[in-house]
Amino acid sequence: MAVSRAERRSDRKRRATEVFGEDLAPIALDLLELTELAWHDCYGEITPSDEMIEAMLLLSEGSIERLIQVARLAVADWRDLKVAADAFRDRA
Repeated sequence: MAVSRAERRSDRKRRATEVFGEDLAPIALDLLELTELAWHDCYGEITPSDEMIEAMLLLSEGSIERLIQVARLAVADWRDLKVAADAFRDRA
């Protein structure tokens, strides 16, 4: 498990590139880093779980604008994000 923010970013780079492509992956990773900061303030945890990160990436459907929306949802109430991701997977 990555312990530093830089290590977590590096670990997430491949998946972010799969979802957003080479050009937008750095922007998505910046947003995930901002989400970590908000997550810590709201939940007292260093970072959202891998499951929450994957749910955000999944629900973004490759759109930075949508990633902003789901990141906000994750911080506001992670349970709503989980329900939305489960429903998305059921439709696929």
